[in-house]
Amino acid sequence: MTTQRDVLDALARARQTSSLNPPTARDEPNSSPPPRHRVIVDTDAANECDDQFAIVHALLSPTLDVRGVVAAHFGLRRSATSLADSRAEIDRLLALVQDTTTRAVNGAETWIPDEQTPVECEGARLLIDEAMGDDSPLSVLVLGPLSTVASALLLEPRLVERDLTVIWIGGPPYDGILGATGGDAGIEFNLANDIAAANVVLGSGVRVIQVPSSTYRMCSVGYAELEEKIGGAGELGAYLLRQMVEWNARWNRSAIERRSLGDSPAVGLALNPTGGAIRRRPAPRFADDGSLAPGAPGRTVEVVETFDMRYLFEDMFAKIRAFAAAS
Repeated sequence: MTTQRDVLDALARARQTSSLNPPTARDEPNSSPPPRHRVIVDTDAANECDDQFAIVHALLSPTLDVRGVVAAHFGLRRSATSLADSRAEIDRLLALVQDTTTRAVNGAETWIPDEQTPVECEGARLLIDEAMGDDSPLSVLVLGPLSTVASALLLEPRLVERDLTVIWIGGPPYDGILGATGGDAGIEFNLANDIAAANVVLGSGVRVIQVPSSTYRMCSVGYAELEEKIGGAGELGAYLLRQMVEWNARWNRSAIERRSLGDSPAVGLALNPTGGAIRRRPAPRFADDGSLAPGAPGRTVEVVETFDMRYLFEDMFAKIRAFAAAS
């Protein structure tokens, strides 16, 4: 007669000899603490009011080794000096978090002229130096147009052979998902500011993780939530909340009390690579109107369809409060 104990013993023996857990396998502890994750943040920081939250989150995260913050342009629709505006905002945020060591450099001043011509800039050289000078993984968190990354790839094609990941916030939805409720939202903003650069990067063979507009628009927070979470978090918390309210009042065409922190998933993916649902797709080309067209054969892009926003925002809010408490 087979008893329950016999069944349990048989299951235990099966597990011990399973191909998923062979008897020769042994988990070894780390001999030393694992290295921090090297990242570069490439940001059109003055374009809107969400880059600020992502930049601060990256700078306050102890497992991220931020090798530089690159100022990006954001076209001419909102400013004739967009690159300089972004750089000034980056410098302001570094001062607010009392960071005197992280490098701030300027990226491409404008979009690339065509898919063969880079824009020489300090940001592209920083990316090249970091990727070519160290074999450890490097992620570039791109919160705006891909002008600087495309320039780096055109200046140094060997970048595609390095352990380099580009995490890009931008591009339209896939699978016929509408860009806005009830109709077409037009060309996605980050893509519109350099379509040629997006085609260079997605067609290059470098690893790209894309957070399209249909995903990043699901990252909204309200004024009431922000007031509760970081309203009392010193000068930094007050600034982050105030600049959001002021941006909405200046640029939004209707009354509003929330904003999408759509750039934050780039930081979330660096901190928690398993925190999203990601689908590997053939990498597209983008037509002049921003629509999707077939891309180079064999090229792929990893498209983030959802991310763990609860973890992402609670982690960011907690770090902002902790920084304020320690300051």
